Amino acid sequence: MDLTTAIVVLAALLAATIVAGLVLRWRQNRPRRFDPSEAVDPARLGADGLGETATLLQFSTEMCSRCPGVHRTLRAIADDTDGVRHLDVDLTHRPDIARHFQVLQTPTTLILDGRGVVKSRFGGTPSRHVVELELNRVTTGVSYG
Repeated sequence: MDLTTAIVVLAALLAATIVAGLVLRWRQNRPRRFDPSEAVDPARLGADGLGETATLLQFSTEMCSRCPGVHRTLRAIADDTDGVRHLDVDLTHRPDIARHFQVLQTPTTLILDGRGVVKSRFGGTPSRHVVELELNRVTTGVSYG
């Protein structure tokens, strides 16, 4: 293989990798459709119950470096908000839960309503302000434009 061919092949592989990364990032930041009839069973997650008005359900792993910070943020929001509970589920040894909820990265946070129905999903590290706005939308039904 001559130098020109090698450079062309390398450039094509680089371009394909960049396009694949952009497509995956675009898909990740899009809301997923949820089954409104499916309520999350807290016993399956190892919890004794959900929050009265909402639950901040965090999926983490042992090796996740961002998960402790998200845990502190979500715990603080739950502590400051009546009827809201924070649950942190470690997926390290629970691939069944990761598959069911289609968790591809940690942390992943779901906001459940009082019945346990998934209303919102965040991949990565959401800011406290964004979580609070979305939690308010879920609990009050008020949408922010």
